[in-house]
Amino acid sequence: MKITFLGTGTSQGVPVIGCECEVCRSLDYRDKRLRVSILVETDGKNLVIDSGPDFRQQMLRERVKRVDAVLFTHEHKDHTAGMDDIRAFNFMQHIDMPLYADPRVLKQLQQEFSYIFTNHTYPGVPKVELHPIQNEPFLAQGVPVTPIHVLHHQLPVFGFRFGDFTYITDANFISPEEKEKIKGSRVVVLNALRKEPHISHFSLSEALAVLDELAPEQAYLTHISHLLGQHREVEKELPPYVKLAYDGLSISL
Repeated sequence: MKITFLGTGTSQGVPVIGCECEVCRSLDYRDKRLRVSILVETDGKNLVIDSGPDFRQQMLRERVKRVDAVLFTHEHKDHTAGMDDIRAFNFMQHIDMPLYADPRVLKQLQQEFSYIFTNHTYPGVPKVELHPIQNEPFLAQGVPVTPIHVLHHQLPVFGFRFGDFTYITDANFISPEEKEKIKGSRVVVLNALRKEPHISHFSLSEALAVLDELAPEQAYLTHISHLLGQHREVEKELPPYVKLAYDGLSISL
């Protein structure tokens, strides 16, 4: 299994428009963060988690030639806004793109991308297949996936476990029952927005406390804002088994 971090930034990305802080002015490539997404390559399939507003740029940067399905964590724009650009894969692969998400999220996609779902579509619009998922294991184009139910303030969000790898973004609460589904993962990715508390995201200290409880061999932090600090400085504060993810980072399991 290979995991590529397509984006590791929060909803505004980093740098933030108009900001002159040291992170936004940083020349370190690790401080340049597109909206959060990953590519999972496993069992001969390429699965993308979330198609945010930077989806096209991410696909071009990583030279992705095939996507077999898109899995959505939730309906917020920084996770869905780039869905129109799956058209390129429709054209190349001659398939309707399978989309996996909670029924609530699929309904939101149908509203926001209504032109895709009309009875008489305009030529060239994306072609999709909708696959509703619940909080129970499912197959995404033959790949076993275990959803992890978390809360983003009061909004339900799905994390996903693929074998020994678990990915969770946009969370500030994970129930004991859902933590049990994560335990045993060799690698865990978890959101850590900033150092100060936030209403809907784990802070750095909160994320580290959760990771300490889950005890993976390796952990990566994602969905990072410019308020967390410069990559090179924050990494010095982390336990040996925890690293900050950055755009373009690839790991293999």
